[in-house]
Amino acid sequence: MTEKQPGLATAESDEDGCRTEVKQAGIAAGGVEHQSGVVTLGDFSFECGQTLPMVQVAFETWGRLNAARDNAVVVCHALTGDAHAAAGAEGQAGWWNGLIGPGCFLDTTRFFVICSNVLGGCSGSTGPATIGPDDRPYALRFPLITVRDMVKAQMRLLDALGVRRVQLVVGGSLGGMQAWEWPLLDPERVLRSAIIAADARFSALAIGYNEVMRQAIVGDPAWQHGNYYGTGKRPTHGLGLARSIAMLTYRTDTLFEARFGREEVTPPAPTDRPGSAETGTFFENEACASSPLAAFTQPLYQVESYLRHHGRKLDARFDANSYLYLTRAMDSHDIGRGRGGLLQALENLKASVFLVGIDTDYLYSVSALEHTAQLAQDVGVRLDFHVVSSDFGHDAFLAEPEKLGQVLKGVWQA
Repeated sequence: MTEKQPGLATAESDEDGCRTEVKQAGIAAGGVEHQSGVVTLGDFSFECGQTLPMVQVAFETWGRLNAARDNAVVVCHALTGDAHAAAGAEGQAGWWNGLIGPGCFLDTTRFFVICSNVLGGCSGSTGPATIGPDDRPYALRFPLITVRDMVKAQMRLLDALGVRRVQLVVGGSLGGMQAWEWPLLDPERVLRSAIIAADARFSALAIGYNEVMRQAIVGDPAWQHGNYYGTGKRPTHGLGLARSIAMLTYRTDTLFEARFGREEVTPPAPTDRPGSAETGTFFENEACASSPLAAFTQPLYQVESYLRHHGRKLDARFDANSYLYLTRAMDSHDIGRGRGGLLQALENLKASVFLVGIDTDYLYSVSALEHTAQLAQDVGVRLDFHVVSSDFGHDAFLAEPEKLGQVLKGVWQA
């Protein structure tokens, strides 16, 4: 049998029954080696005590694992992200293009970059929509998951890829929560962790927003108690509403005002009424004037249309049950849980930590991150704290990768 090259997974099983299958391998832009595939972990035990058979994790890699197997970087995605963090052999842009590639922050001529779809997701990894052993989707039979479950699945993926040492784990939001957990769950393997727009534990405000989003989904009659698969109906309205709520927390009032102001969706109907402004008034809008029903069901302002557009986009690519499971997993995030509290958990951090806040982030305020950073430094954690200035709010780590990349370069000096 030909020896497997570092960083190139093959369709074979190890002694634990773990099977790695490469679906696509090729050369991405800049001559970067790229592969996408699925690793089947076999039985997987969740924190809640349940076990599922034949759990799978979808992944992509860029670059090449070196002979020492110690040049890996793990990229963790946010709530509705997936494994496609950068362009692959097919050329389709990734969600973190500009940060991954030759000469970039994650230089693929030096590092073997790995990103996987989280457990419970809907982009190739096992989740609520996955068909179980009884040939039915798991739906709400899928176990409640935690961020730690996600990381443990990723750890087994790295085992399957032959990774011995991780130079860096990096992620924002839900990805940042994973970056908090990685060095605690695998301290012998992880050297550095870069955590963006995520605190060491999820706040009451953020839990509250997640709850409202979940209620939007479960309150949609088409949700059918989670059993909508194969019925021809799905909770499109509920998921779209959840996404609209999320967008209001991800962005800032400055951005919304600059982009939309009070612009209406369509020009108002002509009017000869004296005193009316050239741009019309709310009561002269065609949709509003046609019927009260239209006034309450059709967007009148550009900002309303924008939110609905994002709701439709998410519904076209994301599973509502996964949204429920992943937001509840975010709620569970607290590195001190089961470890003797936050201070004890921080004392156990051996990796260096690079913590990044965003000055306009409504969900993870700079003051909260500063407090955690000070606690960490007080107990001896090697932690650098930086603040990015942006009008994009929480979403800045996705919307302004170049600005973020300039800050993140400091990771390699930590």
